[in-house]
Amino acid sequence: MSDEVKRGLEGVVVSESRLSYIDGDAGELGYRGYAIEDFAHEASYEEVLSLLWNGEWPTRSERDEFAARLADERTLDPAVHDLIAELADRDANPMAAMRTVTSALSAYDPDAEADPDDREANLAKGCRITAKFPTALAAFARRRNGAEPVEPRSDLDHAANFLYMLNDEEPDDVAAETFDTALVLHADHGLNASTFSAMVTTSTLADLHSGVTSAIGTLSGALHGGANQNVMRMLKEIDESGKEPREWIEDAVAAGERIPGFGHRVYNVRDPRAAILETYSERLGETAGDPRWYEYSVAIEEYMSEEKGLAPNVDFYSASMYYQMGIPMDLYTPIFALSRVGGWIAHLLEQYEDNRLIRPRARYVGERGREFVPIDER
Repeated sequence: MSDEVKRGLEGVVVSESRLSYIDGDAGELGYRGYAIEDFAHEASYEEVLSLLWNGEWPTRSERDEFAARLADERTLDPAVHDLIAELADRDANPMAAMRTVTSALSAYDPDAEADPDDREANLAKGCRITAKFPTALAAFARRRNGAEPVEPRSDLDHAANFLYMLNDEEPDDVAAETFDTALVLHADHGLNASTFSAMVTTSTLADLHSGVTSAIGTLSGALHGGANQNVMRMLKEIDESGKEPREWIEDAVAAGERIPGFGHRVYNVRDPRAAILETYSERLGETAGDPRWYEYSVAIEEYMSEEKGLAPNVDFYSASMYYQMGIPMDLYTPIFALSRVGGWIAHLLEQYEDNRLIRPRARYVGERGREFVPIDER
């Protein structure tokens, strides 16, 4: 066994998966063998979840049945609403609130005592977690602003229903389609940090809620989630400065500042998801009659590509998209979780199917042979 240390597990292959394929040099991403460019504009989030969880695209009747099953699980127990109200009153960080709520949901799940590797029970729990997460997030966002939660509607799809619950207003077709596509593109992305932490947790045969809770905690870290918040802060700073975007970026780079939304641990070229989301950012700007956020983004990308050889990642254009939909910036990472929960669950289903406890080693580099000194002699 090699003792070579791979910091951050860089390049280490620890599992096999049939879920998502990534080629960082070619800029390719696919789910279950399907390139995202082929379905991102056509397939709904519900269809993508069904594909990830079951291995094949659903038929129309299967999709409708699956969507109805999700819709039936959207409501929250009154006690969970009480917990959300308390967290909102304490002005909890949204990701901390969602981590806490997700953990609490296990106490109200009828399959809570099922064996950890019971696939049917895990699918049922996965449906409940996925369906209740948007309801909880929207309720938290409204509660902290002194507004009452909006009850979910079963006649709206997953994406449109969240926007409705958040804003107490049914979204227009452009916003609903844009948000649905964003959920599709964030649904899975290989063995990222949050997915891996979820797998480590469930490899001990902990339950599905524990795995998802671990993933949310991991995603909350600044090196994983949150980049799109920083992108939007940058765009707003540019707007308030009165400078042209290229001038602002040149000054920021000269000052040694890191430009958010560029570079990726996996991709060496443009993130394929960014190319798709760019079109939606432009479309939202045109619909609102305010294209500046999109135009700023394009100018920044051109500079970073020409001068630094860096390409944007998925966070770069999603920032202006969410902002134009009226979503508060500190909800961007919870929305990432709202989508990625489907991918986390898919990976956990795989982990349970062929489980082995994940237990890596660390090389000891401390002192040896030290003599113990009793407390009275120290």
